[in-house]
Amino acid sequence: MAEFENNQEITPNSKPTTNKMTSSSIFNRSLTIHSTSVTKPYLQSTSGFYNSFESMKGKVKKLRSLFESPKPNPNELQIQATKKLQSVKSMGPDYNRFPVNDNRIRLPGTEDRIVVYLTSLRGIRRTYEDCYAVKMIFRGFRVWVDERDISMDSAYKKELQSVLGEKNVSLPQVFIRGNHVGGAEVIKQMFETGEMARVLDGFPRRLAGFVCAGCGDVRFVPCGNCSGSRKLFDEDEGVLKRCLECNENGLIQCSDCCSWLNSDAHTWLGVLF
Repeated sequence: MAEFENNQEITPNSKPTTNKMTSSSIFNRSLTIHSTSVTKPYLQSTSGFYNSFESMKGKVKKLRSLFESPKPNPNELQIQATKKLQSVKSMGPDYNRFPVNDNRIRLPGTEDRIVVYLTSLRGIRRTYEDCYAVKMIFRGFRVWVDERDISMDSAYKKELQSVLGEKNVSLPQVFIRGNHVGGAEVIKQMFETGEMARVLDGFPRRLAGFVCAGCGDVRFVPCGNCSGSRKLFDEDEGVLKRCLECNENGLIQCSDCCSWLNSDAHTWLGVLF
C-alpha cells in the first residue's frame, strides 16, 4: 500500500484525494455488487404467465370443438350398447334364429357377409380411432369384412344415409348378415363380453398374415381405363370426357379382393371355411 501511495506522489498531476476515492471504490466494489439486488423480469410475478397459459388452453379447446363432436354421456352409451347387444344375442351359429322385425334396419344383398362403413381419414381423431378399433377387432378374428370406406368413394356415404334414413351418420356402422348391429361402442362391448366370437362362428376365415397383392387391403386401385385421371379423350368429338368406370377419386374396386364371394377366388385369396 505504501508503494502504491509513493508511486502516486511521484506523478505530478496525481491527487491524493482521487487516489483515496479510487482505492476505496476498488475495495468496496464487491460490497456494492452483493448489496444490489437484481430482480428478474420473469420472476417478478407468475400471475401473467398463468393467465397467458389459461388463455392458450381456452383457444385449444375452441379449436378442438371445431373438429370434434361433443362427447356423449357414458351412461347413455352404455344403455344404447346394452340394447344393441340384447338385440344381436340371437345371432349365433344358427342365423335362422334371428328374429324377424319389420322395424329392423337391413342392408339388402349382404346376408352372407360382414359390412363395415368406415373412414380412413384422420381429420377427426375420435372417429378415426373408433373405425380403426372396429377394424382391428374383426381382423383379430380373421374374418373377411366388406369394408366400405366413404373417404375413398362418396357413393358409400349416400348408400349408408339412405339405409339408416339419416343425413348425419356417425362412423363406423356395422352390418352382420344384413342386419344393422351398431357402432364402435356396441362392437367393443360384444368383443369384451365374448358375444362377438359366438356371432362370428361360421364365417369363413382368412389365412394368418394374408394381404391382398392387388391393393394391399385398401380395396381400391387406380382406374385402368383413365389411369386415375377421370378423363378420357374422345377422338370422334375431339374433347375430353368424364370416365364412367371410376369414382370421383379416379379409383375402382380391386378386382382381386372385392370379388371374394366368387367360389373360384376363395382359394387364391386365402379364405378358409
